[in-house]
Amino acid sequence: MRKKWNFGDSMTDLKKKKIGVLMGGKSSEREISLRSGKAIHSALIRKGYVSEMIDVDESLPLRLRESGIDVAYVALHGRWGEDGTVQGLLEIMGIPYTGSGVLGSSICMDKAVMKKILKALDIPTPSYVVLRDKDQEVPFQVPFVVKPANEGSTIGVSIVWRESEIKGAKERAFKYDKKIVVEEYVDGDEITVGIVNGETLPVIRIKPKEGFYNYEAKYTPGMTEYIIPSQLSSEIEQRACGLAKEIYEVLELSGCVRIDMIVKGGTPYVIDVNTSPGMTETSLVPKAWVYAGGTFDDLIEEILKGASLKV
Repeated sequence: MRKKWNFGDSMTDLKKKKIGVLMGGKSSEREISLRSGKAIHSALIRKGYVSEMIDVDESLPLRLRESGIDVAYVALHGRWGEDGTVQGLLEIMGIPYTGSGVLGSSICMDKAVMKKILKALDIPTPSYVVLRDKDQEVPFQVPFVVKPANEGSTIGVSIVWRESEIKGAKERAFKYDKKIVVEEYVDGDEITVGIVNGETLPVIRIKPKEGFYNYEAKYTPGMTEYIIPSQLSSEIEQRACGLAKEIYEVLELSGCVRIDMIVKGGTPYVIDVNTSPGMTETSLVPKAWVYAGGTFDDLIEEILKGASLKV
């Protein structure tokens, strides 16, 4: 059961409170998190909120007490922030926060666990195996995708096109995690569906200028074309939004979430679920929100409205 804050019935009451933007952290996505956090902080200030940026490290519990924040706006990406750890701390300290709770955050961060659940729900997702040793054989023919189980922003991800690339791809992924996920490669249109407080946003089709949608393509302006509307059929878009909504509800997610898929033969295959999507100038959820008629600042405020304790 979600416990809403007792700040009154309007956002005016919330503007009297102090918002702490949790950002940075220790993950490999630290720099992107800092960019997201600064953008969120600026939007909150423009909207008239009292906001403080908090760069997360081991002293977070003490800093939360000393700062006296009333609400935490979670702008952390990756481990130790998007995986349920910080969410658990905030629950213990009784500080309402944005985004999903401990359960949904931890499930979606661990791609191996997430894919087991997707398979159990009969939600289309590429076939996969989990490897815990670099000497384990891959039971797929090339091409296939190799990724760390607990990383985001395509860090450590490789598409293996030739047998000679397998060893290097596994070693690269194991640098970031003790277990890795190997997925069958699905050749199709990559799309993403954002959800904010239970409402789906317009579907975006993602078309990198070259290669696949890797870290450079994600965060370098001009490296990727974002097609919105997606130019896919309404049936495919409805199917994708339906799958995204099902995942959001079954995994008990909340706040802002982004579900990534690849469409092949009219079927959207789910490849990732992000419970703390980026809020940078190239980020996808803000693009979809603005296309739907809102502003970036409105998006940040809407996400703030969903802040709560999740237990």
